[in-house]
Amino acid sequence: MAATAQLFERLAWRTPGGGSKGGAEAFDPKRLLEEFQNHIEELKQLDERIQRRVEKLEQQCHREAKEFARKVQDLQRSNQVAFQHFQELDEHISYVATKVCHLGDQLEGVNTPRQRAVEAQRLMTYFNEFLDGELRSDVFNNPDKIKEAADIIQKLHLIAQELPFDRFADVKAKIASKYHDLERQLIQEFTAAQRRGEIGRMRETAAVLLHFKGYAHCVDVYIKQCQEGAYLRNDVFEDTALLCQRVNKQVGEVFCSPETVMAKLIQNIFENKLQTHVRDKLEETRQSDSEQYLKNLYDLYTRTTALATKLTEFNLGSDKHTFLSKLIKNIFSSHLESYMDMEREYLRTRSSMILQRYYDSKNHQKRPMGTGSIQELKERIRQRTNLPLGPSIDTHGETFLSQEVVVNLLQETRHAFERCHRLSDPSDLPKNAYSIFLLLVEHLCVDHIDYALEIGLSAIPSADAKNANLYFLDVVQQANTIFHLFDKQFNDHLMPLISSSPKLTECLHKKKEVIEQMEVKLDTGIDRTLNCMVGQMKHILTTEQKKTDFKPEDENNVMIQYTTACSKVCAYVIKQVERVRQSMDGKNVDTVLTELGVRFHRLIHEHLQQFSYSSMGGMLAICDVAEYRRCAKDFRVPLVLQLFDTLHALCNLLVVAPDNLKQVCSGEQLTNLDRNLLHAFVQLRADYRSSRLGRHFS
Repeated sequence: MAATAQLFERLAWRTPGGGSKGGAEAFDPKRLLEEFQNHIEELKQLDERIQRRVEKLEQQCHREAKEFARKVQDLQRSNQVAFQHFQELDEHISYVATKVCHLGDQLEGVNTPRQRAVEAQRLMTYFNEFLDGELRSDVFNNPDKIKEAADIIQKLHLIAQELPFDRFADVKAKIASKYHDLERQLIQEFTAAQRRGEIGRMRETAAVLLHFKGYAHCVDVYIKQCQEGAYLRNDVFEDTALLCQRVNKQVGEVFCSPETVMAKLIQNIFENKLQTHVRDKLEETRQSDSEQYLKNLYDLYTRTTALATKLTEFNLGSDKHTFLSKLIKNIFSSHLESYMDMEREYLRTRSSMILQRYYDSKNHQKRPMGTGSIQELKERIRQRTNLPLGPSIDTHGETFLSQEVVVNLLQETRHAFERCHRLSDPSDLPKNAYSIFLLLVEHLCVDHIDYALEIGLSAIPSADAKNANLYFLDVVQQANTIFHLFDKQFNDHLMPLISSSPKLTECLHKKKEVIEQMEVKLDTGIDRTLNCMVGQMKHILTTEQKKTDFKPEDENNVMIQYTTACSKVCAYVIKQVERVRQSMDGKNVDTVLTELGVRFHRLIHEHLQQFSYSSMGGMLAICDVAEYRRCAKDFRVPLVLQLFDTLHALCNLLVVAPDNLKQVCSGEQLTNLDRNLLHAFVQLRADYRSSRLGRHFS
């Protein structure tokens, strides 16, 4: 519709008088109608011409379609005729082929007996020569025809096996002699060709020898000759790998069954070269040097298995992994059977020697630790009462723990785990690894750490000792470091060996048992050490604190900020807090400092209740407690700081005006305290009775 409108618009535009009324020429509708009628007539004529052309093209298309259909029908008929001819030709060819096959079978049926007869006649001729004792045929006398002679003599040898011995003993001996002579010549020729590197000649000779009994000998000669000059270096394993790699390329070109020859070569190397090398290397140290023997055994076994892994790249038959495993087992079986006993004995001896050497360097005669029911009874008493059983000894600051000793013990055990992993049968691996772990526990945890803890406990002085040196915290620090090393080895080297076996439960149980035993002794030692610290603080307070400190004779002439006893106690406490932080890690620091802080607070609280306080003395007591509180901040424990905040608030009761006592006692820090405790502090005031503070307090 849009195209028609545009057509009318253009036609009206071109027609004079056909434009709009506002144009240059007046609008003439008749003229425009006439122009439209003329154009419509032209369009009708154009339509008729196009219609006639379409009809003409349709008629032409129908004629060509009929012609094409006729040609297709002619081609189909021709194709059917050709297909029939092809079928007839195929049937004729099949018929001829059948006839030819039948004729070939008939010819073969006639020719095969004829060839056999000719071959039999030829063999009978050669047999007659052996029967006459004179070999006249050129095939037996011409060296260039040795292959043909070998074929003949091999067949004659088979025939001779069937002949009766009594009648043909002489000829059988002659044929056998010639058989062995030719076999020897062929082997010599093969050997010479191998020396010259003539692969083609070797292949031909080996193919001839394949039907002889001496073929195995030919392979043996080849294997022996391959190894000549192959082992010129000291590394027999590397030489073997290079030799097999070189020979593997050659056997495929020479022998018809290269996998058999290659397997025989490797077996020969393992049973001779490698076994001799392993035996010589191990026997020289088996009785004299257990450490070197174990190292050599591990190294040789590792290198042998690595070599076997390389050899699996070659074609050695269907089950090459089992084949190589048997060869390795044959070499090492006698050594692996006794390996674990020797490993345990060496580890036990070596660990004992490391420990003894350390104690000798310290000029220390190791004290025997009690065993049995008496020791168990002492341990129970000590755990329940925290009393030192037996005399205290002076270790002169020696912890009897050595990281060097620990590293040596762990290193020896790590090597033992590595050897155990490599040399143990998979079914025995968890059991063997567990036995090594028990030796580590015995020598590291019991003979070294536990012994050091016992000595450390014995060296802790009594709580009332003066100027005591508390070395047990050093023992704690070193024991903690050592146990981290022990735990790392447990996870890194033992766990992979037992993770999928029932021995895992036993190892975890044993480890837990050892940890708990050491923790009990550590807790006991730390508790007694804290008692000693508190005892030392108490000694300082007893010797340095004077009654006149809190009840000075001249109230107006007090120039100090806090007392000497407070200063010395704070200095001592700060030093001990730092020692605790250095000796422990993790949550243990907060736990021990909390306990020390609580005891420190209890001591100061009880100490302050021993004095009577004047007004200025009360102020000085508040200054002391403020200094104690500043010291308590070093603990970084909220509970300890809260306790000293409360104590500081209590000390305010020593100086507050009587009329303000109730108000102070109702303060935030004192409101929840026991009234008896508050009353006890008020009673410490020098003016308690004279000022009737009891009346104000009640």
